[in-house]
Amino acid sequence: MTIQPTNLDDLRKVLADASARGEKVGAINVCALDRVVEHSPEDLTVTVEAGVTLATLQAQLAQRGQWLPIDPPRPDSLTIGALLATNASGPRRFGCGTVRDYLIGIKVALTDGRLIKSGGKVVKNVAGYDLSKLFVGSRGSLGVIVEATFKLQPVPEVEQFVQAYCESLENAGMLLEGVVAANVTPVVLDLHNLRLHLPQRLPAFSLVLGFAGTREEVEWQLGCAAELGFKEPASLDYEKDFRSGELPSPHRVSVLPSFLIETIRGLPNAPFVARAGNGVIYWRGEAIPPKNGRPIELTRRVKAAFDPKHILPELPP
Repeated sequence: MTIQPTNLDDLRKVLADASARGEKVGAINVCALDRVVEHSPEDLTVTVEAGVTLATLQAQLAQRGQWLPIDPPRPDSLTIGALLATNASGPRRFGCGTVRDYLIGIKVALTDGRLIKSGGKVVKNVAGYDLSKLFVGSRGSLGVIVEATFKLQPVPEVEQFVQAYCESLENAGMLLEGVVAANVTPVVLDLHNLRLHLPQRLPAFSLVLGFAGTREEVEWQLGCAAELGFKEPASLDYEKDFRSGELPSPHRVSVLPSFLIETIRGLPNAPFVARAGNGVIYWRGEAIPPKNGRPIELTRRVKAAFDPKHILPELPP
């Protein structure tokens, strides 16, 4: 059952009542908390409630030539609360980072109905412990995020994508090493094997580079990329195709970038998109046994501190 509070006080009451009874709560929809609380273009910061969708926020920020440098799938339906809870990201993760890098303040409703704040509304805020990052990726297991403050960036003047085709994963690996060693700073560095809109005669793998910044910066980097073999124009359509439709979420694994090619080799014939610069691989097909890299005992202690009665969902393995 999904709980849909109409305001913050309603949410706090629902949590407090469930905690008092020791009852688990179902999914919580905070879409009613849908205000952009404060946008300070001169300070490059914004405070927004958790029910606002990312697309709505980006559209408002774009009016002042700014954006939150995050590009996860389905921004039209992804709320800020869900973005933080899942630490979702997209192709620009390599150059822009994740939402954790832009979060400077957060407001969370705890299971006993209390409201806590961490951080502030200015970029240089060093008061107290940085609890904000604790809730990023927690998947709603510690509390309900109701508001967040982010630092922003100007929208780049130009963004352009190019690609190189690779006959084999070995070729792709060598080309990746060349990009890392070169004097270029791409915002996108992806490897994929999708062929939905390309002739089947082309090589099996595509390595995509994306550059953003001033026109002069981008043109210079495109010249450097061409010397490495990146001469074909590209776009991010492969990412949209991979995420389109009603298909379930793809499998995901994170590895050291140096193990990227080896890991992909273990996914025979599986359609995949890999954040090649970060070591994050998404694929469809047979799952592989997960390797739990979390410190289990520490995770349990944090859960017990914030949700002692375990009324919120447990963090998935």
